[in-house]
Amino acid sequence: MKCYLCKLQGKDTDAVASCIVCGMGVCIDHVVREEVDLWEGGYPFPSKKLKNKIPRMLCIPCHEAYKEGKK
Repeated sequence: MKCYLCKLQGKDTDAVASCIVCGMGVCIDHVVREEVDLWEGGYPFPSKKLKNKIPRMLCIPCHEAYKEGKK
C-alpha cells in the first residue's frame, strides 16, 4: 500500500499504517499515533470511561478533525 497524501504531492512512498477513521494508507511522515479514550458498555451508549487509553493510528486530516472535536 502507498501513502495517499504523498501520492497527492507527486511522491511514491510506502504506507506504514492505515488510518483507523478513513482507512487511508499513510507513511511515517503522515501518520499520527493518538492515545484515545476507551469506553465500556453496550448499545445504545457507552456507560463508563475506562482508566487506560488505547493507541490508534490516524492520518493528519482525521487527527485534526479529532482534535477539533475535543475543543
